[in-house]
Amino acid sequence: MADTLTVHRAGFTTVQDLGRLGRSRFGLPVNGALDQYSARVANILAGNNETAPLLEITALDFSCTPSVDVLIAVTGAPAELTVDGLPQPRWEPVVVRAGQTIRVTRIRYGVRAYLAVYGSVEAPALLGSCAPDTILGFGRTLTDNDELALGTALPLIDHPVFRIPVFRLGAELPTFGDSWTIDVTDGPDLHEFPDERLFRNEFTVTPQSNHIGLRMSGDVPRRAATGEVLSRGVPVGAVEVPTGDELLVLHRGRGVTAGYPVLAVVTSTGLSSLGQARPGHTIRFRRRTLAEAVAGYRSQRSSITALAQRVRTVFTTLCIPCPSPQRSPS
Repeated sequence: MADTLTVHRAGFTTVQDLGRLGRSRFGLPVNGALDQYSARVANILAGNNETAPLLEITALDFSCTPSVDVLIAVTGAPAELTVDGLPQPRWEPVVVRAGQTIRVTRIRYGVRAYLAVYGSVEAPALLGSCAPDTILGFGRTLTDNDELALGTALPLIDHPVFRIPVFRLGAELPTFGDSWTIDVTDGPDLHEFPDERLFRNEFTVTPQSNHIGLRMSGDVPRRAATGEVLSRGVPVGAVEVPTGDELLVLHRGRGVTAGYPVLAVVTSTGLSSLGQARPGHTIRFRRRTLAEAVAGYRSQRSSITALAQRVRTVFTTLCIPCPSPQRSPS
């Protein structure tokens, strides 16, 4: 009989990974976890490759019970993590015994939490990724009483590393809140907007936002040019001004072409922050050069690599098998 996670309260939870990279030339969105940093760190803390499938819990409470002992890690927006009612640390590995109930509740100052399990969970793949795609109707959204098959079983362990705060592994926590400052680089059409409204003004995320794009209201930039913009390829993170009084930031579920002017492009690190923005949150955009954007990404990657090395050292000491390091998608 397979080892499983039995879902009691699903809320809005999907099985995700880092997405379907390299498929845009075929017209497929990349999709994947919207807060890529939190998803990567959750997997690393649970002893997995950072590309492994995990659970993305959006806004609503979630609970489940494993049929065997498991090691988990929960990252993402601030939330309450309990095991059989006892508070447990987030952004650290946590041992859960068979039959105990894991609860992730009260997600706040953001909208998504990530739950990774040692050995990962089994999920069908399409073109190398389990990431849901709403256009293709692919992917797994969990429902109450679902069962998720688990991968590698966890060796029986009980060690201070997982119980005493002095041994915490020290993952770098991002900042959460009701307002966000998002780094962007110049887009190809920025010169068509002579004012500085994009960088001067504050914008509010509206309820029409989703994984395809964040829609924002406010005093949006006004285009000086009058010519039509031809449909063309657009990147994830493109900041567009469609017809009307809103700003649109394309996210990981975006289509690969569009015909709106692109003022700016959100940096890789900024995209993870936008993955936590919820309706009512306010956004400010901060202009960065390409060199600054690259430096910010490299700094975050260095932090992730250092954390992975610390986790591997601890797991090796405890004789817990770890997967071989895997080259990370950029």
